Amino acid sequence: MGAGDMRTPGGLTALLLGAVLLGGCSTAVEPPATAPAAVSAPSGFYVDPASEAAAQVTRWEAEGRTDDAELIRRISDQPFPLWATGDTEQVRVEVADYVERAEAADARPLLVAYNIPHRDCGSFSAGGAGDGDSYLEWVDLLADTIRDSDATVVLEPDAVPHELSGCVDGALRDERYELLGSAIDTLKDAGATVYLDAGNPGFISDVDALAEALRRSGIDRADGFSLNVANFRSTEVNVEFGTELSERLDGARFVVDTSRNGAGAPPQGDIDGAPSFCNPPDRALGAAPTLDAGHPLVDALLWVKRPGESDGACRAGEPEAGQWYPDYALGLAERAS
Repeated sequence: MGAGDMRTPGGLTALLLGAVLLGGCSTAVEPPATAPAAVSAPSGFYVDPASEAAAQVTRWEAEGRTDDAELIRRISDQPFPLWATGDTEQVRVEVADYVERAEAADARPLLVAYNIPHRDCGSFSAGGAGDGDSYLEWVDLLADTIRDSDATVVLEPDAVPHELSGCVDGALRDERYELLGSAIDTLKDAGATVYLDAGNPGFISDVDALAEALRRSGIDRADGFSLNVANFRSTEVNVEFGTELSERLDGARFVVDTSRNGAGAPPQGDIDGAPSFCNPPDRALGAAPTLDAGHPLVDALLWVKRPGESDGACRAGEPEAGQWYPDYALGLAERAS
């Protein structure tokens, strides 16, 4: 992802309280033969026993690294989303399997849709659908795959902020407004709860311009917006910023990604030759996912970024975006309060 991040009582609360009550991209992991039974967290979202974090716990226990394995349980025992980032085959196979397993566990699927054309403006998480028509077909398949599953979807991290940053402009920007609005409509028609991403307070700080871009992208038809996806800014800073943004959006509700904000934002500027938003050192896990955020406008704190997955190959030896990074995961868990 780019400069915004590296790449989860209002609508969500009402939906979840009516069922089972409860925050780069990810890769699927085959569950081990002795995988623990899938469960839902206290939040009601699905805790995936086939996650990379769960597999790391198993590996380190087998190696006798029991203390480290126990620390990684701070990650593996929490719900975090499946990132739908690939082509239609990924949706057809990985997303369908994930949703089926969540439903079998009587838990709510949590997903990130991350396939917008010109994704991440060519930075570490570059990619996405080849064109607008391909994207709409992809969204249609995603919607059909999650239909009637009570899924929550965080829609296209950084896509709206990039409309304002200058890397997506002119006809591409206008098309993006339309694509995001169509995606909201399609996913809502499938019964999903949808939060359109709004970046973070350190990316686009002009709340008036951001509010207008969100309106043009269909925020009025979504359940709200998301903040801090894959970023590190404190919950307090995000809630303050989100409240200001909400005031310009007729009281729109929002969710905050707390997956890695336990130590707040890193220093600005490059760190060891890489951007400060890419695998910055000395960060920590934040507050666990919950519907009880303690603020009337905040539907939930979610772990939208999957903690322990790399932001990108920003320094020598660091994995590509979305790949599991066990040493970084361990540091996040060690420093968690």
